[in-house]
Amino acid sequence: MMMREQIEGKLKAEFEPVYLEVVDESYRHNVPAGSESHFKVVLVSDRFNGERFLNRHRMIYTALTDELSTTLHALALHTYTIKEWEGLQDTIFASPPCRGAGSIA
Repeated sequence: MMMREQIEGKLKAEFEPVYLEVVDESYRHNVPAGSESHFKVVLVSDRFNGERFLNRHRMIYTALTDELSTTLHALALHTYTIKEWEGLQDTIFASPPCRGAGSIA
């Protein structure tokens, strides 16, 4: 199973999202082709009601503990409640640029 599918499966099971997007952004980073190590996640769930952004991220890190301990290196997380999401559907969520882009170590 590809890492993107693995991440999607775990997040769907844990958060029952109304919207989930998992994008492999490894190509934007200083890693060998096919690394599947850097992902952007846009996740909208009622599970985030009353939770601060830091705790939302911790919840995702907990759900992806196994992946983060192996090949998954970085997550750009965009987490929203349904109410927060209502005005954001047409927004493009950009990840920060890679600090090490340009050469493969």
